[in-house]
This record gives sequence, C-alpha cells and structure tokens, in this order.
Amino acid sequence: MAHHMSEDKNPSLKERWICVYPTYINSRKTIPEGRRVPKSKAIENPTVNEIKDICNAAGLQVIVEPGKLYPRDTNRDPLFRGRVRVQLKNEDNTPVKEQLPNRKSLFLYISEMIPKLKTRQQKQGGGAESSAGGQDKGKKKKNKKR
Repeated sequence: MAHHMSEDKNPSLKERWICVYPTYINSRKTIPEGRRVPKSKAIENPTVNEIKDICNAAGLQVIVEPGKLYPRDTNRDPLFRGRVRVQLKNEDNTPVKEQLPNRKSLFLYISEMIPKLKTRQQKQGGGAESSAGGQDKGKKKKNKKR
C-alpha cells in the first residue's frame, strides 16, 4: 500500500499536472469569472492552442483536453473550449523549468508570451513583421496602392 501512496504524490504523473484554462489569462474575463492574472497582463481571448504552443516552446510537457470547459465559463463557444494540462514538476518535485516553479508564474509567463506568437502578430496587421526589415515596408505600401 505504501508504494501506492508515493505514486499518488508523484507530481510527474499526468493526473498531477496543473490545468490551465484560457479563462485564467483572458483579459475579457473578470476575477470572479476566473481570471487569475492582472488585467494589465491578460490576453484577449487566448486559445488552448496558443497556451500549448507557449508551453511547448518553453520545453514543458503538455496535454490538450479539448472537451473540457471551465466550470464558471458561460461562453460555450467551441473556439474557447478546452484546457491544457502542463507538467510543472519533475518526479522529485523540482520544477521542470526553474523560472516556472508554480502555476502563477506559468500563467504570467503564458500571458507574456502569447502576444509574441507569430499568429498573434499577424492578426494585429503584421506590424511586427514589417518592423523587422525596413525595406519591406516600402514595398508593401506600394503594393497596396496598386
């Protein structure tokens, strides 16, 4: 039996991974609705895929559970459904990533990184791309005028 106990406490088991709902970092949500980060840091309508991409890029293990709905979420839009399970701790309870020791730090990290995703930058009108190469800017403008 004792052996079984220690397995339950093993933080690297998938059941022990923390859950990240998009609601946690959604700037359109209030704290009573489930937002967990300051509004100034939150993101407008983040998706599970964005959260997954950020965690993957950070080198964290993730599982997307697309059917899961945040209990307090009134928005039944399938686009915003789902949650991401993330492994934050190794078997010996050390953080997988030192800079992400707990869920709060993870939520803040995700909200910081989502705006840097290429997909987000395109949605904002490709502003980020054009600043990369000064010469492209002129070309793009000329094309539009044609």
